[in-house]
Amino acid sequence: MINKNKFKIAVVGLGYVGFPLAVAFAKKGIPVTGIEIDQDRLKHIKNKVSYISDVSSRELKSLLLKRKFRATSDFSVLKDCNAVLVCVPTPLRGKYLPDISFIKKSFDSIAKHIRRGTLVVLESTTYPGTTEEEILPIFKKHNLKHGRDFYLCFSPERIDPGNTKFPVNKIPKVVGGINKKATALAVALYSTVINKVVPVSSARAAETVKLLENTFRLINIGLIDELAMMAHKMKIDIWEVISAASTKPFGFMPFYPGPGVGGHCIPKDPLYLYWKAKSFGFKSRFIKLASDVISYMPEYVAVRIEEVLSERGLRISGAKILVVGVTYKKDVKDLRKSPSIDLIRSLKKRRAQVHYFDPFIPYLKIKELDLKSIILKKKDLGDFDCVVIATDHSNIDYRYLLDHSQLIFDSRNVYKRIKDMKVVKL
Repeated sequence: MINKNKFKIAVVGLGYVGFPLAVAFAKKGIPVTGIEIDQDRLKHIKNKVSYISDVSSRELKSLLLKRKFRATSDFSVLKDCNAVLVCVPTPLRGKYLPDISFIKKSFDSIAKHIRRGTLVVLESTTYPGTTEEEILPIFKKHNLKHGRDFYLCFSPERIDPGNTKFPVNKIPKVVGGINKKATALAVALYSTVINKVVPVSSARAAETVKLLENTFRLINIGLIDELAMMAHKMKIDIWEVISAASTKPFGFMPFYPGPGVGGHCIPKDPLYLYWKAKSFGFKSRFIKLASDVISYMPEYVAVRIEEVLSERGLRISGAKILVVGVTYKKDVKDLRKSPSIDLIRSLKKRRAQVHYFDPFIPYLKIKELDLKSIILKKKDLGDFDCVVIATDHSNIDYRYLLDHSQLIFDSRNVYKRIKDMKVVKL
């Protein structure tokens, strides 16, 4: 059992995973120190203002005032902690090459400051073998011995930003340690905040669990995207087909097409597995094919819009187009790898005049893009040659859009119950 009066935790990386996790432990009465190098995030916390939807400013303020949570960029605070949870980014270099530099830098700093007997858990998604092959040597370099100076474990993050049905405590936690003692310690730690903890035989198995989950989704989304393109050629409504197939009570799980997939997980995680498999002489054709299909979807939507405009005697060059929704998923203020951004770029490449509306994103300033969200006014909507539903936020009046727009390209099936000649579906 964890003694809440004596136990202290550090969470390295206060992003979409680390921040809610840190708050979950702090709400249980366990003092938590967040370590974050992003000065903007630290400034927000200092001002008692949350920067992600899964943590309210009210609960952040409460935890800060109770001194159950604090944030710093100083790794020396680890000398007072019993456990360290690492939730740092693991991006890709190019399209297929994993970048675990954030993990390595974090663990090098951790090894310099941890107290003897500390439990250290990596949560950042990575390829199988990272915990044993990359992290253990870092501790050895600092003359630290596993089982004496520290205990090492991997536990894949499973947080779904904006999902109120499944917050941190309701999502089962998989843990796999370097040895049984490390696994047991991690189970005891996470059991204080999470309803169900699932131990597996090794860190390598735990690393692969996360990759399997997201590879499953990648391949099925890629499949339905390809079928959507096929169905369009065959003049079949893919949305009707999915709906009918979903009536089968066994052997089928519905996935839905769209303008692409964003976020930190699905577009990237399976490619970590793809890369690692190649080192064993194995090429995963399913992963690469699904990734390529999904990556093409923003361009495909732009092609379809160009075709729809052409059928109405309009050229896409100079056409005025409104993209509705630019976040990577509905009802979440998160632009990470959003396919809407790629769609805007594809439309601009065709010299369309692109505007956007998103109630969560007041402005877009990403590389060459510098746009502001418009206000949806009747007279302005009528001026657009095409309105594109790219992200289906719940707080948008789609009836209003339909009533005052000339043409709508619906890539999310928000108008599934509407029969109107001005609506064209993906």
